[in-house]
Amino acid sequence: MGYFNMPSPRRFNHKYIFVNERKEKLDKIVNNAKRDLGMLPPEEKSYEEKIRGAFVGEESHLKRHKEDGPRISTQKIVILLAALLFLLHYLVTGSWTF
Repeated sequence: MGYFNMPSPRRFNHKYIFVNERKEKLDKIVNNAKRDLGMLPPEEKSYEEKIRGAFVGEESHLKRHKEDGPRISTQKIVILLAALLFLLHYLVTGSWTF
């Protein structure tokens, strides 16, 4: 039973002591304004944004899975079917009890 009640490890939460959030926000606003005016070059995407989804277009089975969209889970189908059967039973017999 110890397998199912395993405690999760403590999360690392490092808070910086010497951070000026106001200054960082102001610098970001100034840099965005300079980019809009053309004084700075456009900001490059991070490497994570560049590679995200890059392989999905290359593999046909991944592309097909992405194009299919969300699917209805089996659990939802079973619950819906049970509710419909229960409603049908009520309509036929006129009582909620079995």
